[in-house]
Amino acid sequence: MDKIHVYLMPGMAASSTIFEKIKLPEAIFEMHLLEWVLPKEKETLQDYAKRMAKKITHEDAVLIGVSFGGILVQEMKPFLKVKKVIIISSVKSNTELPRTMKIAKTTKAYKLIPTQLVENIESLVKYTFGSSIIKKRLKLYEKFLSMRDKVYLDWAIEHIVNWNRVAIDTSIIHIHGDADEVFPMKYIKNCIPVAGGTHIMIITKYLWLNVNLPKIIMD
Repeated sequence: MDKIHVYLMPGMAASSTIFEKIKLPEAIFEMHLLEWVLPKEKETLQDYAKRMAKKITHEDAVLIGVSFGGILVQEMKPFLKVKKVIIISSVKSNTELPRTMKIAKTTKAYKLIPTQLVENIESLVKYTFGSSIIKKRLKLYEKFLSMRDKVYLDWAIEHIVNWNRVAIDTSIIHIHGDADEVFPMKYIKNCIPVAGGTHIMIITKYLWLNVNLPKIIMD
């Protein structure tokens, strides 16, 4: 039997090390780890997605994206022939963004954030993984955040806040923690809920994911 190729896209500023504990049965699946690349000047999210789609070298692959990576794999989907798109700790349209991000879009307050984030790893960890991260765990999560380039962070935050997708693609499979701080569950529709899952459940709920992802992919 041909293996199912699974491509994994990390969240904003994160490297593929966030998937280090995700294990899928090797007899059935082959995992491919994707990394963020620097956006070109004034590059749209759609153009970036088209560029990233060229890194998917297998037909009928499964795309899995976390947080902003979940937004990106949805934008990559039209450029590919995929088996499934699965998003984790993410949103399916701008209707699922929290009020704070909608306000930030209206006021353009997001333009004030990135420089501070680049200078302060603690702020970047909180913004990327949620404010529940306590100081003794900062070093642990700092290792996952390799993409700290200011140009990239400015671009990423702008494209999360200003994501223009309104209609939800009903084929998207959405896994979401009921304790997610960044994208609160109360704004999320039609997802597979994970009890106690926070915004970093790709790291903290890896046992649940290792048990359930194979079934979700094969279903």
